[in-house]
Amino acid sequence: MEWYTAVLKKYVEFQGRARRKEYWMFILFNILASIICGVIDGILGIMLLVPLYSLAVLLPSIAVCIRRLHDTNRSGWWILISLVPFVGGIILLIFLCIEGDAGDNRFGPNPKLAAA
Repeated sequence: MEWYTAVLKKYVEFQGRARRKEYWMFILFNILASIICGVIDGILGIMLLVPLYSLAVLLPSIAVCIRRLHDTNRSGWWILISLVPFVGGIILLIFLCIEGDAGDNRFGPNPKLAAA
């Protein structure tokens, strides 16, 4: 839960770097929260919570994705590659999965070393 709240505290912080663990834990909690919202929406018979939750975490999701790209020494503009049909999402997924730069890069110090 700590990883999720850490990303929310950096709501629209697009500068810096994000570790793989920070990114993927945020994604995991997003999926779990969306499932819970979907179940509640299904029980209530309305479709309200899922769209509201998705809208609430839209900017933090984009921000942590850009910081994750920064960790691999790529510009945040690489997020737009997901708009390319079929292969764009796969390429972005690969970028998000690979390990970040071991040392400092143009986007800041290594967050893995700062956390240790």
